Amino acid sequence: MKRLNESEIIDLFTYKINDPLLDKVKDDDVVILPLRHGLIKRMNKTSKMNIVLKSDMLVESTDVVKIMKPWQIARKAILACVSDFAAKGIRPYACLISIGLPKKYSRKNIASLADGFTRASKEYGVHILGGDTNESKELIIDCNMMGITALPENQIPRRKGAQVGDLIVTSGKFGYTSSGLKIILSHANAEKKFRTKCISSVTLPKPQVEFGFNLAKYFSSSIDSSDGLSLSLYELVQKKVDFVIDKIPVPPNLAHFANLNSIKTDDLIFFGGEEYETIATVPKQNFGKLINDAKKHGIRVYHVGQVVRGNGNLIYEQNGIRRIIRNQGFVHFAK
Repeated sequence: MKRLNESEIIDLFTYKINDPLLDKVKDDDVVILPLRHGLIKRMNKTSKMNIVLKSDMLVESTDVVKIMKPWQIARKAILACVSDFAAKGIRPYACLISIGLPKKYSRKNIASLADGFTRASKEYGVHILGGDTNESKELIIDCNMMGITALPENQIPRRKGAQVGDLIVTSGKFGYTSSGLKIILSHANAEKKFRTKCISSVTLPKPQVEFGFNLAKYFSSSIDSSDGLSLSLYELVQKKVDFVIDKIPVPPNLAHFANLNSIKTDDLIFFGGEEYETIATVPKQNFGKLINDAKKHGIRVYHVGQVVRGNGNLIYEQNGIRRIIRNQGFVHFAK
């Protein structure tokens, strides 16, 4: 019997539930629903509001490395949701947190979890308003986050909006986290400064959320890169276009680290995950405005490629040579 992966399981649930509203909101990072009966007055004007929802589950055995402290785990559970909100340009407002705790968890560890939630709440301006607790065999944290926006749904970037001629941008560099996981899990060799930076990217990630919050109004499509650069870009690619990537921002010592450990540099760049960077496509006519706005807010923008006519492929161009990058990243239940 074939084992279903994460995407296939979601498709099966969607098919079985068969709710007309579910068809409208599926296949993206956040759920956007109109508050049909909620009209508010803002600046003496009546605005129709949309509620934005996101749920994300952290499971200790698949999402946490052993060197992480409880407060770092709790913080990561919150920022994973915030990162998805940021990619859509919507500031989250509140969340509910459900926690499964193993019996071995001491009062000190539980207090550390609370410290992590408190830190994330202050860091990202999210109110933690309640949730649920239960006993479990390992630590499980499920974060359910909510935001409200006056933006019409058609002005919120989704995954499937890229058009031929759009430029591809990202908020940060790729390779630190995948290198950090190699160092932590496989004891890969690394110079001290690079090692410290890579491990910190795993245990204390710092997503560039202001990138999305301030610039998403210029995006035609967007996603966060938590499942890896390749897989995330393939989520944005549509059947009649290709993405050509030719200027990937990478850490300066990444190639040296790869050579030192006989790892392909491209594997570290494209097939990592948990960078929590925003990846987006931008119509050419919006690019100048985006850059000007980014400068006003002190935000770094990396222009990494462009959208061209094609067949739904991700193409990496180096020194004039193009090759197709496979669709690979972190997928739960994958073989």
